[in-house]
Amino acid sequence: MDTITIANRPIGPGHPSFIIAELSANHNHDLARAKRIVEAAADAGADAIKLQTYTADTLTFDSDSAEFRVDGTIWEGKTLYQLYQEASLPWAWHKPLMDHARNLGLLAFSTPFDATAIEFLESLDVPAYKIASSELVDIPLIRRVAGLGKPMIISTGMGTLSEIDEAVQTARAAGCDQIILLKCTAAYPAPIDEANLATLPHMAQLFGTVVGLSDHTPGSIAPVAATVLGGCVIEKHLTLSRADGGPDSAFSMEPQEFAAMVADVRAAERAIGQIRYEPTTQEMRSRDFRRSLFAVRDIPAGTPFTPENLRSIRPATGLHTRHYDSLLQSRASTHIKAGTPLSWGLVAQ
Repeated sequence: MDTITIANRPIGPGHPSFIIAELSANHNHDLARAKRIVEAAADAGADAIKLQTYTADTLTFDSDSAEFRVDGTIWEGKTLYQLYQEASLPWAWHKPLMDHARNLGLLAFSTPFDATAIEFLESLDVPAYKIASSELVDIPLIRRVAGLGKPMIISTGMGTLSEIDEAVQTARAAGCDQIILLKCTAAYPAPIDEANLATLPHMAQLFGTVVGLSDHTPGSIAPVAATVLGGCVIEKHLTLSRADGGPDSAFSMEPQEFAAMVADVRAAERAIGQIRYEPTTQEMRSRDFRRSLFAVRDIPAGTPFTPENLRSIRPATGLHTRHYDSLLQSRASTHIKAGTPLSWGLVAQ
């Protein structure tokens, strides 16, 4: 699995997790609010802010017939056209938001949903592209993005193994050799017991890509677990306050929660560390509390060592416990007071 580079930022095993704050529909059609979300992402320690580039007309058809109505989700009762009108980010806001993000040290990119969005985002010179879970099966879209030669982050929510494989093979055939696959449960919000994070290392091995998590579960548990399992990218929705409402508010993190998640992920990275079988600096101090061999009774010179006068106890200043059996066949070379750590000078040769 190779390291992916987005705007000189290495992403992959051995590097810090790449944490993306998803703005999505949480702008609530207020540019000032959207800018505050970008600021909150920077303050919380995110590496990037991600937008979504579409209009209701590029995603669906304006109809209120049954097949165009949303059923069984938090958006129950809306038509698709109504939902996407409410959720879409005005294209005129993309540049000011991306400029604002860059000024704050964040990478900024987006998810295109059609050819016009790709053309528009190219005019903004975005450093990477995200393919949404629903567009995993949009082969022409994937082919077009891949042909740009920029890194692609592909969410795999709802995808079967064969669908994911087709998307990856399409991207590679079109010239993209920098692909990140995100495990995703496309439910809003997603139950934690449907995260199936064990897929992450399998996905990495199977496709030979960097992997990560696009997460809609509550809290930081899934992102931390994904990090431990080899996830190198974490994506979460960010809002200023869930109480403010909006299409995505129910499964979005508030700024303090996002900051806590970033801290948890960074702590998990430190805990993963490296393969090591030697004691750490802190452990060296604790070695004093290991057991070793001590005289626990006064032992006159020439007296045999026995289970009654010789024991394995703490601290570790006596002979190693591996010598216990052989010492039981030896004698004291001199008088040994109770509480004395055994050394070879006290053993008759």
